[in-house]
Amino acid sequence: MFLEFIHQKEERLEDVQRMLMDPDLMKDMKKYTALNKEFRSLETFVFKGKQYKEVVGNIETCRDILNNETDEEMREMAKEEIEPLENEKISLEEELKVLLIPQDPNDSKPAILEIRAGTGGDEAAIFAGDLFRMYQRFCERKGLKFEVNELSEGSMGGYKEIIVTVSGEDAYGTLKFESGVHRVQRVPATEAQGRIHTSAATVAVMPEADEFDVELNMNDVRIDTFCASGAGGQSVNTTYSAVRLTHIPTGLVVSMQDERSQLKNKDKAFGILRSRLYDLELSKVKNEEAALRKSLVSSGDRSAKIRTYNYPQNRVTDHRIDLTLYNLANIVEGDLDELIEKLRIAENAGKVAELEAAN
Repeated sequence: MFLEFIHQKEERLEDVQRMLMDPDLMKDMKKYTALNKEFRSLETFVFKGKQYKEVVGNIETCRDILNNETDEEMREMAKEEIEPLENEKISLEEELKVLLIPQDPNDSKPAILEIRAGTGGDEAAIFAGDLFRMYQRFCERKGLKFEVNELSEGSMGGYKEIIVTVSGEDAYGTLKFESGVHRVQRVPATEAQGRIHTSAATVAVMPEADEFDVELNMNDVRIDTFCASGAGGQSVNTTYSAVRLTHIPTGLVVSMQDERSQLKNKDKAFGILRSRLYDLELSKVKNEEAALRKSLVSSGDRSAKIRTYNYPQNRVTDHRIDLTLYNLANIVEGDLDELIEKLRIAENAGKVAELEAAN
């Protein structure tokens, strides 16, 4: 199985190398970027494939010695070598399986991150603010750009809703498993009697859609303009710079008043609207895939409870993979690496199982 795949990838790598050497390719930067990315991916696989072929060749040599050699010293050396070679072969096969998984083309895109207070009143808004800060600090540690597009503050702190664009290397691929309902169990600052309350906030992570990703009929969009407003509703400016877009077929509404320029607000609003429409289509596909392989890791179901943050026990539980970590204090400060890596491993395991079943 693997030798055939390695041969196919080697041939494709040669084809991509030839295409990258074509001087006319630079006229199409989109194609050049895609081929360059494919080249790097193929190069990694082919390098690992060469190691695998060498190990397989050494195993065959050892077996040939054991089957045909009469010299006992040679046979003993072959016996000693074959076990570690077999273990190395198994290890390389696991690595090759993961490398064979098709890359999600959306992983490299910027991400639209939306956090909304759910059940729990003022405490839910405060928790939404905690999640916002957690992701902000995580992105800072990862070197990802974190830009607030729109926010609505809670009356006791935190946010009723906040929309952020995250950009940088594999921004969407890094954050995509965070979509769903996040639940918190703790004594709220608003609780006088020290009782533990349960509140929730929803997180949606969408790949930022390019114009060519979504066919948007402008006749389907109603555009309203209004004066931007601050806390308490007082007027921030006297020009109609704020923009509200309503996508009539789906009922999706996007408001933007972050910029002083109406044109900039309109551009940002259309970017978020395209991303939401694109995400609707992606969610359908993800739900179908999840139903087939019984996996909720990359499900499009935004109503699913994915994680609980229990403050009294310093515990975080991700319900999709039954993972519990007792380092909540670090996690809410942005240390999400272990959680995200375990989710990625679980997702890859499901895809590897599909790959094996297909072959």
